Amino acid sequence: MVLPIKVSEESREPIYHQIETQIQALIVGGQLQPGTPLPSIRVLASHLSCSVITTRRAYHNLENSGFIKTVQGKGTFVREIDTILKEEAKNKVLYDALQKAIEHGIQVGCTKDEIMTIFEEVMKNHFNKN
Repeated sequence: MVLPIKVSEESREPIYHQIETQIQALIVGGQLQPGTPLPSIRVLASHLSCSVITTRRAYHNLENSGFIKTVQGKGTFVREIDTILKEEAKNKVLYDALQKAIEHGIQVGCTKDEIMTIFEEVMKNHFNKN
């Protein structure tokens, strides 16, 4: 299985965290259902051109957070997660993404009002076309 995730070496966010948050988003968004097998650490590392240690850390964090489980000799699978954890994770993914967008806006010199105007425009364009 190839996961639809990408990592950016230019990002200030550590690669293991990029992997972790993207897999978490796929799980809470329902694109990876409970019981779905994930690629092995080595396969994912090869696919993303990063180290095994990096992907192992992402899987370790996801397992500690209750999103995946590893069965010795069988592989790593998406866990069934309760509704509250799923909702909290979904809100955190969105909050973090919006926080990054605001930080990017500030980095390029946007004011609070400019960021709000662009945000409202993006929301309007997205939800009016859907």
